[in-house]
Amino acid sequence: MKSQEKDSRFHGNLYNYILGIADNSLILAQRLGELCGHGPSLETDIAITNISLDLLGQTRSYYQYAAKLAGEDKTEDDIAFLRIEREYKNVLLVEQPNTHFGHVMARQFLFDVYHLMLMERLQNSQDETLVAIAKKGIKEVSYHKRFSSDWVKRLGDGTDESNQKMQEAINDLWRYTDELFDETEADKAMIDEGIGIAVSEMKETYYEKVSEILEEATLEIPERKYFTRGGKKGVHTEHMGYILADLQYMQRTYPNMTW
Repeated sequence: MKSQEKDSRFHGNLYNYILGIADNSLILAQRLGELCGHGPSLETDIAITNISLDLLGQTRSYYQYAAKLAGEDKTEDDIAFLRIEREYKNVLLVEQPNTHFGHVMARQFLFDVYHLMLMERLQNSQDETLVAIAKKGIKEVSYHKRFSSDWVKRLGDGTDESNQKMQEAINDLWRYTDELFDETEADKAMIDEGIGIAVSEMKETYYEKVSEILEEATLEIPERKYFTRGGKKGVHTEHMGYILADLQYMQRTYPNMTW
């Protein structure tokens, strides 16, 4: 009986750990998908759409794995579309709105630096499925970081107006960066098992990497003592409900719909 309880706790923690990674990609992909056809140029528009598709592809792999752990005939679609807001574990950063192009690139950049660091380390996990997902996705995530970093430098070190807009975007989004390094109970349990990544240990290196790019972009590093958090615990901003209204519309309106 104790063995069954232990296995149940393990699978529950692993399930929630996977959601903590996958939900970031899902919600950011949804945000980027909103921009399809609205890019500043055709090439950039296609690039942003492709990044959204990359993230969705990674999300599918995570949710397929999570569905196996959940059992009860759960599918990846159930996990993606049929949870309530408090059940999503994404950080607040990725749900922030597409205010303007510079804001989109700043949000992408701040997430991409973290995401690449996570994927690099996830390749050393004791979980073979997570290792496979990381190895498959790391080339995509490397491109995402290069793309967003180039735009941050291009806009930051561009005109007075583009510099001002990028600085405003970085200042606005900086408050959400510290949450990237919070560790939930599920995270800690998986770290102890050699499966999860101790993201708290990435924090110093993350800010060093981000600061290096911002300095090159002639942007100032914000000074902030207090940060906004809660997404990893299911407490989201006012934007999340609107995201889910769009994301879940078809599945909620036409239950069990198939193509």
